[in-house]
Order: sequence, then C-alpha cells, then structure tokens
Amino acid sequence: MVSDPDDLRIIRALQLAPRAPFARVAAVLGLPERTVARRYRTLRRDGILRIFGIVNPVTAGEHPWMVRVQCRPDSSEALAVALARRDDIAWVVLAAAGSEVTFSIRSQSAEQRDILLTRRLPRAAHVLNVEASVLLHAFVGHHSDDWGGLVGNLTTDETAQLQAAAPAEAAPVAAGTVPLDPADDAIAAVLARDGRASYAELAAAAGISEGRATRRLAALVQSGTVFFDVDLSMSRLGFTALARLYMRVSPSRLHATGKALAHLPEVAFAAALSGPHNLVAVVVCRDLSDLYTFTTSRIGALDGVQTLEISPVFRTIKQAGAMTGDGRLLDPLPGARPPYRPAGRED
Repeated sequence: MVSDPDDLRIIRALQLAPRAPFARVAAVLGLPERTVARRYRTLRRDGILRIFGIVNPVTAGEHPWMVRVQCRPDSSEALAVALARRDDIAWVVLAAAGSEVTFSIRSQSAEQRDILLTRRLPRAAHVLNVEASVLLHAFVGHHSDDWGGLVGNLTTDETAQLQAAAPAEAAPVAAGTVPLDPADDAIAAVLARDGRASYAELAAAAGISEGRATRRLAALVQSGTVFFDVDLSMSRLGFTALARLYMRVSPSRLHATGKALAHLPEVAFAAALSGPHNLVAVVVCRDLSDLYTFTTSRIGALDGVQTLEISPVFRTIKQAGAMTGDGRLLDPLPGARPPYRPAGRED
C-alpha cells in the first residue's frame, strides 16, 4: 500500500496538473526534480497511477450507456472479461458478490450497441436480466482531480499553484463540432496510453512537426475535444470500499442533488440517467464503515433522495479503458480506442 507522504503528494499534484513538467511539480512540492520523476515512474510501473488522454464522446457522436447484467455467479467473470475486451466498453466491474456485471458502453454505432443489448446479452443462457440506462447529464467526473480523497496531502497554496499550471478548462462542446483528422486520431491514440507523452512522441506518431503537434494538442484541449485524467489503484492507496449508489430522486430536486454530490470528496462520478433510478454516483471510501457513515450522514442528508441502493464493487475487471489485475492498473488492450469522458459538465 502507498503510504509515503511524498508519493501521496506527487499523486495529488498530478491529479491537479497531469501534464505539468516534473520541474514545475518539484518546485511546488519542494522536492528534487529527479525524485519526482523517479517516483512517478515507479508509481506508473507498479500500476498505482495512470495518466491518459480522453476524447470527448460528444465530438464523435457517441452516447454513453450504463448497463447492469444479473447473471449466474459461476459465469459472471467470464462474461465480464469478454465484455472488457470490447473497445467500445470503457469499464467493467463485478458487483452483488459476483452475480452482477456492470459496465459502460459508448458505441458510436447504435446498431452495434443494440445488437449487444437487445440480442446477444438477453439470449445468453447465463444472463438473467439486463437493465440499460443512458447517461443524461454528468455532474462530476470530468476532470482529473474530481475525486478528493487525497486533498489533504497538499496545502491551499500548493493546490493553487498546480491548478495554475494546468490548461484552462474548456467550455462544453456540441456534438460533432470538432471532427478529428488523422493526425488528431494518432495523437489521441498515444495519449490514451500515456497522457504525459512528449510532444516529440506525439509528432512522430502523427507524422507532423513537433511545433504543429504542440499547437494541435493545445487546440484540442482548449476546444474541449480532449481531456486528461488520472486513474488510480484505490486499493493500493488504502481505499477498499468502492460502490455505486443508485438513487431515486424527486424530479424537482434532481439537479440540485446532483450538484450537491459533486461537492462531496468521496464522489468520483455522478450523473443523471434514464431508467428506474434517475441518479447514480460512484463513491470511494476507506472501508465499509466509512461507506456506511457516508451514505447515512451525507447522502441521507440530501433533500429529494427517495430511495438508495448501495452496490459495493466486488471486483474491477476494466477501469478507464485499461484492464486491472491484483489491484494494479494494466496497460490498455492493443488497438483499444481512447476511453470516453462523460459529457455535459456542470457550470
């Protein structure tokens, strides 16, 4: 488990500024640049931290769906692994002690999505039920620093300095407003595997000059077409209780409740969705005791929440486009597309 204070400070610094030069991070943290670079490489090698780029699905006309599949426990892992190998599925987890597979699909082709959801899954002998919901509006989960479990590792001044080193936040983009050309696709493919890839690496992959690659990436980020995220092995950081909270909220209170969730440090993602539950949140807590306290004292205090279902994560099979194993983040599958980033950020 990661417990060294400097490692935790470096991780939090990179949440705030994923592509900041090591010299800049070192200056803010008061550490030698070589120490920051060495520790980052170790954290990445050990599967504790992964920085990657994300193509906003709105610009590609993709629509994220969240799917819950109840199935026979003896076949759930095989199903989860098979789903994880699809490049249109961003994450897959086992829940309900292994009897439920939950995943997110963001197919650009409605036909591909419909074949999976209406033909293949329902007809599988081991599948008992399929519940699919489209994500309507994301309240939190757009930025690399959305999960606040490590906030206390940096001072207010250090946080401000690192936020200043990050690219300016982009406004939401409308569907299809920034189409990607072949060079953009090549840049995005490199960033999907290494969000800190150098401009020289991006230029070589895209077959363009380094200066043009620098300008093109800046334009993609400023337009909201590309985001950067930091994926973490929560268990290696000492956070062992991950859960999805499915809520029914009074329609008149849905937006306010979603905004309130966005301010809770335990919440890594929250969105309004279709289906029997109209609000979902992904929460990360130290242990089950903390999860209980969080749901009773923090969620229970929110106006408008009518029902709450707590679904603890039994095992994560795929996370943010990459496979996982033994509590480690593994490299994305060969040929995998960049993972999606939920659109519709809250102002």
